[in-house]
Amino acid sequence: QVQLVESGGGLVRPGGSLRLSCAASGFTFSSYAMSWYRQAPGGERELVASISSAGGSTNYANSVTGRFTISRDNTKNTVYLQMNSLKPEDTAVYYCYTWIGRVNYWGKGTLVTVSS
Repeated sequence: QVQLVESGGGLVRPGGSLRLSCAASGFTFSSYAMSWYRQAPGGERELVASISSAGGSTNYANSVTGRFTISRDNTKNTVYLQMNSLKPEDTAVYYCYTWIGRVNYWGKGTLVTVSS
């Protein structure tokens, strides 16, 4: 079955960096686009970044453009989110997501807290 497992979250000071990873299994990873979403406390889940199946195309939310970078390694079935210049408003649970055969698949999320 499809599994998405996020890791790399934690507590970081404003201005710091983190790299999130999402290990995928149960499907042909290299055939599908992948995305990162986040949900802040009391907020709605929002799209952060997406990457095409081969990695040649990416897009970002305006709020993270220039600070976050999504990438993937199809040999490792893993998608990454490099987060730099973190701000307190980036505090959220970050989720890995893909869409296969009209079905949404989500990981369980990893918590990122940006605080001094």
